[in-house]
Amino acid sequence: MILPTKHIRPERALLTVGAEVLACLNRPMTVSKVWDEVREKRGESVGTAPINYDWFVLALNLLFMVNAVTFENGLLRKAAT
Repeated sequence: MILPTKHIRPERALLTVGAEVLACLNRPMTVSKVWDEVREKRGESVGTAPINYDWFVLALNLLFMVNAVTFENGLLRKAAT
């Protein structure tokens, strides 16, 4: 689930989805805006399977657990390094 396995393709692994979320966060955004951008970028890529919102939220949870993102005043942002 977090890493690719024989049942989960690499583009659906939560680490991959989390990396796509971080790539979209070049400025603080609402969760819905990040969701829209991730879906849009996945739609542009050939051979990339779409993900549902539940999978996106699981990737966000993973990013929160590893302190890669923060959520303040309704905005999602990359954590300070």
